[in-house]
Amino acid sequence: MDKGKVYLVGAGPGDPKLITVRGLQCLERCDVVVYDRLASPRLLRHVKPTAEFIYVGKLPDRHTMKQEAINQLLVDLALAGKTVTRLKGGDPTIFGRVGEEAELLYDNGIEFEIVPGITSAIAVPAYAGIPVTHRDLASSLSIVTGHESPDKLDRSIYWDKVTNATGTLLFLMGVAKIGYIAEQLMKHGKPASTPVALVRWGTRVEQRTLVGTLADIEEKVKAANFQPPAVIIVGEVVLQREKLRWFERKPLFGTRVLVTRARAQASELSESIEELGGEPCEFPVIDIREPEGEAEVQALKEKLAEAGSYDWLIFTSVNGVDYFFRWLRRFGLDIRAFSKARIAAVGPKTAEALAHRGLLTEELPVKFHAESLLDRVEGWMKPGERALLPRGDLARDVLPRLLRERGVEAVEADVYETSIADTQDEFVMDWLREGAIGIITFTSSSTVTNLMTLLRKNGIEEPARALSGIPIASIGPITSETVRSVGLEVTVEAEEATIDGLLAAVVDWRHKDKASKEDD
Repeated sequence: MDKGKVYLVGAGPGDPKLITVRGLQCLERCDVVVYDRLASPRLLRHVKPTAEFIYVGKLPDRHTMKQEAINQLLVDLALAGKTVTRLKGGDPTIFGRVGEEAELLYDNGIEFEIVPGITSAIAVPAYAGIPVTHRDLASSLSIVTGHESPDKLDRSIYWDKVTNATGTLLFLMGVAKIGYIAEQLMKHGKPASTPVALVRWGTRVEQRTLVGTLADIEEKVKAANFQPPAVIIVGEVVLQREKLRWFERKPLFGTRVLVTRARAQASELSESIEELGGEPCEFPVIDIREPEGEAEVQALKEKLAEAGSYDWLIFTSVNGVDYFFRWLRRFGLDIRAFSKARIAAVGPKTAEALAHRGLLTEELPVKFHAESLLDRVEGWMKPGERALLPRGDLARDVLPRLLRERGVEAVEADVYETSIADTQDEFVMDWLREGAIGIITFTSSSTVTNLMTLLRKNGIEEPARALSGIPIASIGPITSETVRSVGLEVTVEAEEATIDGLLAAVVDWRHKDKASKEDD
């Protein structure tokens, strides 16, 4: 059997988008991922479905797997012919023990590659608004381990030289020894007033920053019960934080948002959440696919074959647009066959999807209120006209019913089907059980009912009770009704039933929630 290869990859400090392009390539091609707790679980979604996951993370009070056992595990997996990605937090060469792992691989004749990562020593302070160097404040820096016992720290650190030879001091893994570290720095010449910052879980949704001086930082850490992992920054650059804390000023900073949309649709919402400083937690509860039944396909083919008979093409969603054009290609049809028809779209995103295909549209209101819809239809459509509505099999009947009341023949064409997704994600389940989800977003009634079903399948017998303490954001009144029908409360509802409207509502809720907590 041919030997495999091991990639020793730095995952970066926590934000999954800070991994390198090369690191991402290693994840995508590997057979096994060996990872620890400092690597974002969201990175694991980039591996192929058949990949194996092995957790070897370390906690402050215990080691899940000893380092020697990890070293041997990498060897054994490679000898079995596996391509292995060893995913390590930060950069693997900075207190990451990559040398030990690589050395044993070399001794066993196994090919390996070290892929650098963005070290937490630089990235975490940057996300807290602290540049580790500054032309006027610090022209050098030192990175020091702070995890060892005081006697070992004294053997490995020349306190007199470290204290006085550099501008900024960075201690990794030193929260438990902060008092001793501060004491030694002051003993060897640092003023007691020297600024100090501790940044916990930097670059992640849990990021928290504590600022003090060498004289009072130990007391502040104890009072705040500030826990590891954290980066400690000592030096005048800490003062830059007041102006430069860009990440913490984002409107959704500190908020983990559960996204329940279908996987193919989730990226738009997730990317917007990230831009606003939140952490999207994707748990798709809907699968969207083409109808597969012979009768359904034949019925759709017949409806599309009557292209020349339609006065209107009315699209109610981006999915409807996408799947409509897929079927045209499959049946060998051309959009020009609908040349008689005027085109209407419900909402700006649907109109935008059509515009990308070179089609200009009439725009219908997003909210299907009878009065607003009828007012618009009154001036456009005439009794006796024929309209084709490409939509999903579970679409509401409001629009076709209103059209029929106006004497318009509404032909519904199910161009896609929706079903409950087969979603299993232990990280999401753990976050739900631990109350680590900041808000849940629902973009349709089916996302509500499907989430409840999936939670039951994942072992949560009473999902309504499990979710009762988590704020809920609904895209509109119909979805809100469904939320209440399953025993949950709606915290915020979008004024406009679009993704942008939903995001605006979440941002407004977060702003008010933060303000109320500050008042308390």
